[in-house]
Amino acid sequence: MASRVVNAPTRFPRKPVAAHLPRRRVLLGPAANVILSIEMSILPILHFPDQRLRETSRNVTSFDDELRRLVADMTDTMYLAEGAGLAAIQVGTALRLFIIDPEVAGRQATEPPMVFINPEIVRLSDEAQTGDEGCLSFPGIFVPVKRAMTAEVKAFDVEGKPFTVEGSGLFARAMQHEHDHLAGRLLIDMVGPVKRQIIKRKMRKEAEVEAT
Repeated sequence: MASRVVNAPTRFPRKPVAAHLPRRRVLLGPAANVILSIEMSILPILHFPDQRLRETSRNVTSFDDELRRLVADMTDTMYLAEGAGLAAIQVGTALRLFIIDPEVAGRQATEPPMVFINPEIVRLSDEAQTGDEGCLSFPGIFVPVKRAMTAEVKAFDVEGKPFTVEGSGLFARAMQHEHDHLAGRLLIDMVGPVKRQIIKRKMRKEAEVEAT
């Protein structure tokens, strides 16, 4: 996810990362003091109209080394793509899991991303925000999207420990955006029929170019 919020400071991260970073820290929870460091790799990001993006993600049931490796790989993948957030389904794994850049989550840039496993939106504020919203699965496309100004989400960290977090502004937008991915809801679903056709044509043309 990438965001350009109207009348608000933009905090879309721009963090170029070498494709062969050997290690990166992964946050175990919103208040965790344990840091995980493991080998990782860059994962290909699915682009629309790849139908795998429409899959409904299933709950994570095993909090094991394989899950930690996926989170670590997603972290470097998100940074290499200069993203603000990334859902597991966007890298072809239909699990209820997403990560959000630490600066977007209101943390220090040097901290690892915030990890949400089996997340549920507990509350959305009546107050709304409208801003240009982007997505790593729709590179180069930004559309105005109306979201709740504040969102409260409960989830699990990579150790299976539950937590609840409340965020406003860009953080709330990012949590709502990534949560949509888990139900197969995409950025293109947030626009009218004319804009939808324009996006479809652009993405299909890019897919054809990539295939040649």
